[in-house]
Amino acid sequence: MNKASLAKIQTNLEEEKARIERELATFTNKDSNNKDNYNSQFPEFGNDEDENAAEVADYSDRLSLEHTLEVQLRDVNKALANIKNGKYGICQYCHNEIEEGRLLARPVSSSCVNCKKKLKGEN
Repeated sequence: MNKASLAKIQTNLEEEKARIERELATFTNKDSNNKDNYNSQFPEFGNDEDENAAEVADYSDRLSLEHTLEVQLRDVNKALANIKNGKYGICQYCHNEIEEGRLLARPVSSSCVNCKKKLKGEN
């Protein structure tokens, strides 16, 4: 992969990391015991039965979104670490280079198209 493409991918990943962290900060607290974990805040809407039900529903939504964002953040951090240690763009299954177009479209990809198709049973 050429240096310009790698620099563009790194910039995009760093921007995505910042976006995810900002979004997590709106409804979670960072776990002091685990740097990669966030804890959703339980909302307080009031003491009425309707408000209590809304709190539980909102909290459930927050937990789901928290999990999704944590997974995305983990993938972004892994891609950034791989860039730093020179292992970025190598398929974790066949150890060949991942196509540049795939990485530009999905910078957190850890497998080439062929291996991904095999994993999904498309080959």
